[in-house]
Amino acid sequence: MTITNEIRVDFLSVPENESFARLAISAFLLPLNPTLSEVSDVKTAVSEAVTNAIIHGYGKKLGTVRMHATLTDSRLLTVDITDNGRGIEDLKQAMQPFWTSVDGFERSGMGFTVMESFMDSIDVVSKVGAGTTVRMYKQISFGAACAKEA
Repeated sequence: MTITNEIRVDFLSVPENESFARLAISAFLLPLNPTLSEVSDVKTAVSEAVTNAIIHGYGKKLGTVRMHATLTDSRLLTVDITDNGRGIEDLKQAMQPFWTSVDGFERSGMGFTVMESFMDSIDVVSKVGAGTTVRMYKQISFGAACAKEA
């Protein structure tokens, strides 16, 4: 597989930038003519990963969130969301539905479950005190317009 397109963007860990990340990944996908469902799935997963980085990675501190996305000639999308925050002590526990590390917020503890539901697969690498990277994969189909041309 050869990478055909790539973006890397860093942004401040403020809640307003979650919507920026959603828009950026949508624009990145548009040249592939993805289905509306694919765009929605990717936007939702990116939103969850960015929100986790902001809330769980940095808490009340400001930091940088990086979104790095690649597309291959086989239409495989890979999206990394990385923070340099607290890291995750017990990754297995953190990936369990309804578990959250933040008390006092209205958090459902479903972030990783949502990411896994909307993407083909995810990998999480984390080190306490050094941060977390969530890598998500999604195979993009040949949308309706591409299917008609074939």
